[in-house]
Amino acid sequence: MTAFTQIEGGGITSALGFKAAGIHAGFRKEPERRDLALVVADEPCAAAGTFTKNIFCSAPVIISREHLSDGGTGAPSYGTARAVVVNSGIANAATGAPGLEHAREMARITADAVGCTDEEVLVASTGVIGQHLPLDPFKTGVPQALAEASREGGASAARAIMTTDTHPKEYAVSFSGDELGFDGVTFTVGGMSKGSGMIMPNMATMIAVLTTDAPVSAPALHRALVHAVNRSFNKVTVDSDTSTNDSCFLFASGAAAPAGASAFDPDGPAFARFQAALVEVCETLARMMAADGEGATRLVTVHVTGAANDTDADLAARTVANSPLVKTAVCGRDANWGRIAAAIGKSGAVFRQEDASIDIMGLPVCRGGLAQAFDEDEALRRFEQPEIVIDVDLGAGEARTTVWTCDFTHEYITINGDYRS
Repeated sequence: MTAFTQIEGGGITSALGFKAAGIHAGFRKEPERRDLALVVADEPCAAAGTFTKNIFCSAPVIISREHLSDGGTGAPSYGTARAVVVNSGIANAATGAPGLEHAREMARITADAVGCTDEEVLVASTGVIGQHLPLDPFKTGVPQALAEASREGGASAARAIMTTDTHPKEYAVSFSGDELGFDGVTFTVGGMSKGSGMIMPNMATMIAVLTTDAPVSAPALHRALVHAVNRSFNKVTVDSDTSTNDSCFLFASGAAAPAGASAFDPDGPAFARFQAALVEVCETLARMMAADGEGATRLVTVHVTGAANDTDADLAARTVANSPLVKTAVCGRDANWGRIAAAIGKSGAVFRQEDASIDIMGLPVCRGGLAQAFDEDEALRRFEQPEIVIDVDLGAGEARTTVWTCDFTHEYITINGDYRS
């Protein structure tokens, strides 16, 4: 059994044991714009994280890594947490020692309000790099957010973490524990994410917070998260730029399990089912992020098959997805397959051009490395779809992958040219 039940209007608080809120705390000038999100677990619970690999990482990334790594001892990023607090508008990146202290203080303020230790609070920020993060909005905003936090507050939290996103991104699914050792029990996985520009692994994005009410130990939670991130957020690219602030957190309350139930066996069917549900949530959020790329009008899905190995599949798919010429061709509704051929040819993937095939929106445009006649009017009609699918077969092996991106439009330049103003 692999199907999951999508929860209508589901998100970060769909899983039992969590509440959330999003408010305007004062990081942004517009009083109607939410800019502080708080997600709180009813009790301390297992937590895991993945973070940007950008060397110029932000202060919140450093502090959250410490909180999930036994005080920075180098252990994997998992442990116990109670809350995550996120501000938008100011990234608190490239801010030196004061930035680190402010990130620690935002954890302290939240811990005092929630009633937990500083180390049980994870922190994230998103916005403009190089500006110092004020603390007064946290001092007034966190208590307000906590007072407003509820099971219905997930949507407001998803709005509060937005920057140039045009809409919030939320998703949740449930699955039955029947035949998994938990008959009559329903488990849920949900989450929220933001991401619109400066998106390219590794990590890939963004800020994302995920929750589940399944009983999962912290080490197993981290294993599941890394697997899901590699299948989803690390397969997204909007503009090939990796953010300084990318963070993805996963909490497991275990609140849906019967009292005294053991954590899922990491090698058992219940854990496998949970992991598959987590992948579905992450992949759905990842597609939402790609479709909402800055200035984007189309989601672009790049499938690569026939690669010699996984590395070559990823190289080819990512090079196509990052190509400005491919992305502007999609914007112009132009089935210019030569740009795709040029991209895979420079990608570093090993294949012979006479073995390569390319389809655009199901139309064969290249076979054996040579042009195929196709109906240009039919291609234009297919380009009106909200998702543009590019299929590449390298003819060199059995490996395959999928990467999500979007088109490049004039609006992308406008958004990023005016970002600080």
